[in-house]
Amino acid sequence: MSDSFDIDADLVRKLADLLSETGLGEIEYEDGGKRIRVAMPGIAAPAGVPAPAPAAAVAAPAPAGPAAEEPGHPGAVTAPMVGTVYLAQAPEDPPIVRAGDSVSEGQTLMLIEAMKTFNEVKAPRAGTVTQIAVSNGQPVEFGEMLAVIE
Repeated sequence: MSDSFDIDADLVRKLADLLSETGLGEIEYEDGGKRIRVAMPGIAAPAGVPAPAPAAAVAAPAPAGPAAEEPGHPGAVTAPMVGTVYLAQAPEDPPIVRAGDSVSEGQTLMLIEAMKTFNEVKAPRAGTVTQIAVSNGQPVEFGEMLAVIE
């Protein structure tokens, strides 16, 4: 293996576009032992930022079930970023979606607050929400299961 590292400009551009689309502050990609990290200027990683406490809990904790033990569930909707999840637009509002609701592709399921910005988590496919795997105001990590759509 050579000590030099050729930078794939197209890959860096694609990663930067992905940052813009998702609202993430940085993204890291590894392939064949070579790693590239792209960060948006002026945006710090949200992991060290304390999240504000929610004003009120809106939903009950997620029900236990087979999907709860399967983060690789084919219908799993995962967190696109680190932050605090909110199941409603405002504390006094009802949840955006509930288990049992039918959703269309691209429909907002919940919000993730990161860096004082609220980011919509959208349904990647149409179907029925069979499980909400997080509680309102819960901190979430990138890739953590949020819900299941079947």
